[in-house]
Amino acid sequence: MSRPPLPPFTRETAAQKARMAEDAWNSRDPVRVSLAYTEDSRWRNRSEVFQGREAIVAFLTRKWEKEHDYRLIKDLWAFDGNRIAVRFQYEWHDASGQWYRSYGNEQWEFDEHGLMKRREASINDIMIAEKDRRFHWPAPGPRPADVAGLGTDPF
Repeated sequence: MSRPPLPPFTRETAAQKARMAEDAWNSRDPVRVSLAYTEDSRWRNRSEVFQGREAIVAFLTRKWEKEHDYRLIKDLWAFDGNRIAVRFQYEWHDASGQWYRSYGNEQWEFDEHGLMKRREASINDIMIAEKDRRFHWPAPGPRPADVAGLGTDPF
């Protein structure tokens, strides 16, 4: 199975890959998201380390059971060959209604077919008031084209 764009990445194809990942994650469909990864993809997400698509689906299922009304923006940070780094923010609320904005960075490594074989994510959560939310498009679903990325002032 091939998942274009393929490495080696250009600025344009790396940004396209980041937006494709953002759109998939905003679907909140664990199976759909998992198909962008190799069968044996290795992940570090915060303090969790695991491997394989089944583990990815289980992780994302747990994640989105906890993180309600999840909305994500990913921006390209850097790229080289078969590697991409992104920064991201997402907003969500817990079961009690407390809103959070999560800030993070990811490093991705792809195989020759454009599937991600390694993902490392570092993430911090900050409590926010509902009035301070910035991501308001209908969810689940992709960020609309008229909603800007993180820009130069991500905080």
